[in-house]
Amino acid sequence: MSAVPTSEHVVLVTGGGRGLGAHIVLAAAAQGARVVINYRRSGDAARALADKIGDKAFVVGADVTDRDAVRDMVAAAGEHFGTPVTAVVNNALPDYSFNGEDRSHADDLSWDELDAQLTGVVGGALNVIQAALPGMRAAGSGRIVNIGTNLVQNPVVPYHDYTAAKAALLALTRTMSHDLGPDGIKVNMVSGGLLRTTDASAATPGAVFDAIADSTPLRSVTTPEEFADAVLFFLSPWSRAVTGQNLVVDGGLVKN
Repeated sequence: MSAVPTSEHVVLVTGGGRGLGAHIVLAAAAQGARVVINYRRSGDAARALADKIGDKAFVVGADVTDRDAVRDMVAAAGEHFGTPVTAVVNNALPDYSFNGEDRSHADDLSWDELDAQLTGVVGGALNVIQAALPGMRAAGSGRIVNIGTNLVQNPVVPYHDYTAAKAALLALTRTMSHDLGPDGIKVNMVSGGLLRTTDASAATPGAVFDAIADSTPLRSVTTPEEFADAVLFFLSPWSRAVTGQNLVVDGGLVKN
């Protein structure tokens, strides 16, 4: 089964201006891919990242929950590079506070909280996938990589709304792989835990990182760079026979 080299892809990374998304953008660009850096509010960071990469980067702002804005974004990227987007990484995350002391509990969790995460995580991914499908089909192949969490398998901190949305995204990953496989489009997920260090984990005490490291076979906490390497696998020809899978990248903490 043939596959497109990473260097020939136009890779759209949602939420790519900062944090984990920026590391994924840099990893893809280092392999020669043209990268589309999507942002919602981090325009300055996205443009600074693009300046670092050069002419293989294109910056475009869009809220992934806005279907029309997403279609315009994908069209603009295709026009800029003269070829369609052939790979997407659904990394964008709705506003969320990973604060175990101030999370919603079983007795006060609201549907509005669940709905916000489902709309942002699953609805946003669906908008991006559907906008990119015509270009992928025209190219005869495509790669979709959804970003998940190991909290689905091991909800050590019960963030009900966030984890439920990521679980739904995992289900969508698997069902989409069946629907899109005949078009040569692979759909996979990469799931991580706490990363050392991103914006989301910057306030995490060192003792927490140390405790997680001690619990893993590798005795380490996964870095954003290491996580981005796993995303590259699904963008590369090495995964040409892999679809519908969830790769947990957390140093072996969770056995999937």
